[in-house]
Amino acid sequence: MQDTILKIEHISKIYPGVTALNDVSFEIKKGEIRALVGENGAGKSTLIKCIMGVEKPEKGTISMNYNGEWVVNENALEAQNHGVYANYQNVNIAPDLSIAENYFLGKPPTTKLGSVDWKKMQQDSQVIVDKFDMKVDPLDKIRNLPIAMQAMVTISKISVNEDIRLVIFDEPTALLENEKVDTLFKFIKELKEKGVSIIYISHRLEEIMDICDSVTILKDGTYVDTKPIEEVTKDSLITMMVGREMSDIYNIEHQKIGKEILRVENFSDTKNFKNINFKLHAGEILGFVGLVGAGRSEIMRALCGVEKRLTGDIYIKGEKVSIKNPGDAMDHRISFLTEDRRADGLALHLPIKTNINMNSYDMISKAGFISLKKEDERANDFSKRVNVKTPSVMQLVGNLSGGNQQKVVIAKLLCCNPDILIFDEPTVGVDVGAKEEIYKIVERLAAKGKGIILISSYLPEVMGLADHLIVMAQGQITGEFNKEELASLKEEDVLRKASIEG
Repeated sequence: MQDTILKIEHISKIYPGVTALNDVSFEIKKGEIRALVGENGAGKSTLIKCIMGVEKPEKGTISMNYNGEWVVNENALEAQNHGVYANYQNVNIAPDLSIAENYFLGKPPTTKLGSVDWKKMQQDSQVIVDKFDMKVDPLDKIRNLPIAMQAMVTISKISVNEDIRLVIFDEPTALLENEKVDTLFKFIKELKEKGVSIIYISHRLEEIMDICDSVTILKDGTYVDTKPIEEVTKDSLITMMVGREMSDIYNIEHQKIGKEILRVENFSDTKNFKNINFKLHAGEILGFVGLVGAGRSEIMRALCGVEKRLTGDIYIKGEKVSIKNPGDAMDHRISFLTEDRRADGLALHLPIKTNINMNSYDMISKAGFISLKKEDERANDFSKRVNVKTPSVMQLVGNLSGGNQQKVVIAKLLCCNPDILIFDEPTVGVDVGAKEEIYKIVERLAAKGKGIILISSYLPEVMGLADHLIVMAQGQITGEFNKEELASLKEEDVLRKASIEG
């Protein structure tokens, strides 16, 4: 009989206007991998914060079995001292420090004289880097790494700690390529074998079915049930999470492809991509797929003037244009949803209303004065169009769930009335219900004749939605598939093209 390591008893947490958790209770055993599922807004993130001592519940207690004694973690430091670690959904490491410095932040190896032993720090870090097959230098600064590699650093950092009792993984695979997902799962199984308990949160239900022992379902801040993994299916989990059965979420209506609206010719930069050529048509969903480092995001950032390119031409509706900065891109009616919504897409400490209007205040201003009436009308209109779940557009964006934050970013883009929309990882950290809503938004945009570029690391998503798929590896296009070919295409076919060395 396994020992109970964590007791969550009658937890309730209330924010202004929102009951995030309402009388939630369950237990976790030593060495158990417990999935925690629910739609965005179900209370998962709040519960994590309460377990870590970051938030205080209004009611109830969370206690941990530490060497036979039940303890309550009053703050995050106490939680770590008791062997509890959280790998949060949003990359949370020091960007201006190296990988090695992040690994040993606050507890560096020291020499006999008490100074930092930099050589040992680098050597020990190299062992971790090799274990997780990251192919980076431990002295590389975090800021210079792709967001997916930053995510891998945060995951591998957990292994630095010796006294680990419980690890919380919040959407750990959202930014990882397939081979890194395998590395993560291997690490989780190693932790389980050592008796470490895992709380695993993911909207990718197939992962939960593969790796977890049991699953706890939350809905609207309340506890629904806990079941052994062999007693559930993906369909039954979805029904318990959203309260209804869900059809194939990729089953959108594809449009008749119209005229060419964008053409990119001979795009190259110094190191990320070379000789890139593609076209986008009205009503088309053009998918881009590739492993981390393939250059997909870098191409789009160069297209929008965020990053510089060395060579290449851009044609919009047949006319050659010059795009040197994001303002130029917006002037040419191109909108870009970046892969890191919190860093690049949102002002978290400002309300929904300001965020939605942020890129288009010039459209509701006259002689330097903003029409507050139009600002409010547009915010309410576009938040309703994308179904942002909020009591008011004055709600701070930082207080929204991940799915609703993503919908605010999309509303901000739509406010500019673009003809071309680039979605880079649009459903990262988004639950199955919100994913379906985002796909329907994409469907409606295509039906209006908009051109959509979709970048996704999740193959079922990009293969299920795209009319035309471009595969990249090491900065070059290695494969293309049209709509007819996509119908019979298998994931291994795409991965084979994505693994070709340029």
